[in-house]
Amino acid sequence: MTLTIDDLLADAYVPTTPPTAFDVGAALRRLAADAAQTAPPPDMARAAQAGQRLGVVSRWVLNGPGAAGHVGQLAEAEATGPHTPPVVEEEEMDVAGALVYACLLHLTGHPESAQFWWQLAAGAGNRAAAYCLHLHHLHLGESREARHWHHQLTHSMTDETSFPDNAFIEGLEAVVHYVRANGTTAKGPTGDLEESVDRLAARSAVCPIVPRPDRRLADQLHQFAGRH
Repeated sequence: MTLTIDDLLADAYVPTTPPTAFDVGAALRRLAADAAQTAPPPDMARAAQAGQRLGVVSRWVLNGPGAAGHVGQLAEAEATGPHTPPVVEEEEMDVAGALVYACLLHLTGHPESAQFWWQLAAGAGNRAAAYCLHLHHLHLGESREARHWHHQLTHSMTDETSFPDNAFIEGLEAVVHYVRANGTTAKGPTGDLEESVDRLAARSAVCPIVPRPDRRLADQLHQFAGRH
């Protein structure tokens, strides 16, 4: 038996079903449920927020008045060997320079070295460095270390500022909130600064910590500051 085109079309007929009313409320509920399932966990959201805050604070410090001069003072201190961690005596260290340098290292993708220099500055009593460490560990999901530095900041530390502990933290938080709401003129490191940091990092092939800044990097930071 030979099938005709009409026979094939008849077999392919799909019966239609009467249309049903679209339930808008149910659709919205399904969308809300899907959004809830795809929302990041609270810990992940807190870590992301800490990373954003750390970036804001680091740029603010890097663009602060006198930042380049402090790094220059740090660069003039006696250098250590290129294959050992940068041993720095407290009396010869520009504490603010260590803070600025740590923020530069963070912004140029050297988090371990940034942590090292923040710890040096925080160990010498710099509250901003302790706050950076608090955010740094929160960003990494290291809650215990983050709590430690928050406790140090609020209970154990004093530096050259006269701010009470809570006022100091609130002041930094106010800067972060303002920047997030209104933007900022504080710029990130230029390509020249990134190259200088990478050049210093290449000197310590054995040690993962980027050594202290040199005069060349300090000069480039002065040029960076002069562009603002």
